[in-house]
Amino acid sequence: MATWRNRTLFALLLAASTVPALAQAQMPERQVYQLPENASPHDVTPAPDGKVWYSAQQSGALGILDPRTGEVRHVPLGRGSAPHGVIQGPDGAAWLTDGGQNAIVRVDPKTAAVKAWRLPQGSGNANLNTAAFDRDGVLWFTGQNGIYGRLNPNRGEVKVWKAPRGQGPYGITATPEGDIYYASLAGNHIASVDRTTGEARVLEPPTPNQGARRVWSDSTGRIWVSEWNAGQLGLYDPKSKQWKEWKLPGQAPQAYAVYVDERDIVWVSDWGADAILSFDPRTEQFTAYPMSEKGAGVRQILGRPGEVWLPESATNRLMVIRTGASRP
Repeated sequence: MATWRNRTLFALLLAASTVPALAQAQMPERQVYQLPENASPHDVTPAPDGKVWYSAQQSGALGILDPRTGEVRHVPLGRGSAPHGVIQGPDGAAWLTDGGQNAIVRVDPKTAAVKAWRLPQGSGNANLNTAAFDRDGVLWFTGQNGIYGRLNPNRGEVKVWKAPRGQGPYGITATPEGDIYYASLAGNHIASVDRTTGEARVLEPPTPNQGARRVWSDSTGRIWVSEWNAGQLGLYDPKSKQWKEWKLPGQAPQAYAVYVDERDIVWVSDWGADAILSFDPRTEQFTAYPMSEKGAGVRQILGRPGEVWLPESATNRLMVIRTGASRP
């Protein structure tokens, strides 16, 4: 394992947002952590011990940041590794979708032991993307080359299905009830997955060719969607089966990542404005937060109560927006 100590950056976060006419008053505290060269953090997730994990895509490693000290270390995942997504499992371990190894990888945070489950023969190069655990502890994952699948960690069984409409499966989420939904970027839809049969049912957003990229569930099980091509934030309510969409502000918005925090505030990364947007569903208002510099490349967002974490893949940095204590 490689160990590297960094310095946090503060002054970069005082710049005004490039998104006009949005609320900027009383911005929450923001902090930036510089990572090792060639870390290329793609996804990020808070760890159970207060640390933060990220997928170091170019380094083929799990990155571990201690926000208290700024110390960073890398755990190599194996030959040819190129991890895309990383999440915390119900077992407290780091779970990664590794496109380079065509495998799901688990890293024990205490021992740094690495275990990989490769996709079944005949699956092809899946271009693995992201993963989510259902309520039974089964890991569901997507592959942009036209597959989605599941891993039962207890049985060590991996199963893969061909996605409807072929290429495109990208972001994936689990609702509080454990239901699974994924987004298909190339397929321009989201899909609900039957956890028993594995069948994926296509759900069409109102806007054609919108480029549904990532999805996230709120506390009520509603599904929020980042619509890349349309520059919109979408919402699907499984109970009413109704859709609603909001255009992001600015001249040429591009909605990439989406995440819903513990207050049910929705966060979206806008590549068109080099900004992070928060969206309050009650007021239907956006608020903009600048990145540490232009072209930061935030492809994913995740957090824990009081913190929203953003991987800046183009600058080799992680940024956190500290929102304060969650509402009761």
